[in-house]
Amino acid sequence: MKNESISKRNGTNGTNGHNGTNGALKNGTADKKDGTKNNELPMLDKFFMDMLKDIYWAEKHLVETLPGMQRAATTDELQEAFEDHLLATQKHVSRLEKIFRKLGKEAQAKKCEAMAGLVEEAKSIIKETKDGTMTRDVALIIAAQKIEHYEIATYGSMVQLARTMDKEDIATILEQTLWEEEDTDQHLTQIAESSVNPKADLEGTEEEENGQETTMSSSAAAMS
Repeated sequence: MKNESISKRNGTNGTNGHNGTNGALKNGTADKKDGTKNNELPMLDKFFMDMLKDIYWAEKHLVETLPGMQRAATTDELQEAFEDHLLATQKHVSRLEKIFRKLGKEAQAKKCEAMAGLVEEAKSIIKETKDGTMTRDVALIIAAQKIEHYEIATYGSMVQLARTMDKEDIATILEQTLWEEEDTDQHLTQIAESSVNPKADLEGTEEEENGQETTMSSSAAAMS
């Protein structure tokens, strides 16, 4: 009895005492069964959240970029495709913000280095190709499809991760965006194959075009 009284007074009886193994609970850092702390996300959830922030930045950056690609396009068909892509991308941003809300988080963007590089490539293509040519449209379609393929890979991976984490409602939202990205990619392919690529193949060199312009100017001057 004496030993039992001492044990209770010192708080070392079982695991409920102040100095026992559960003392870590005082700081709210006791380990869970999966090895995480009470105030931390499991590693896969954290990785998913990082991907969400990354693609959120990418989509918002693309919203700022597409109008410039639309203005640079030569054909009405490609200009309309970029306009449709812009409207779709704005919806994708809204869906990502919905996912943040479902997860109980504030929408945050983390710079996506991959998208930043792809956008810079698209801008350089506009500078390096001649205005009003089909060759520029070819280059713009290729740049846009590189962007699409990155987004398709990202959304496809996120759909599977969401399902792995039993977040089927979030997977459904992401999958809808994935389908739309695939549709955009197919539409760009159709534009390239049906009209842009064949017409670009008929374009001469810049020297030939400059020579034709000089000849036409000379003829016009002689007739005046």
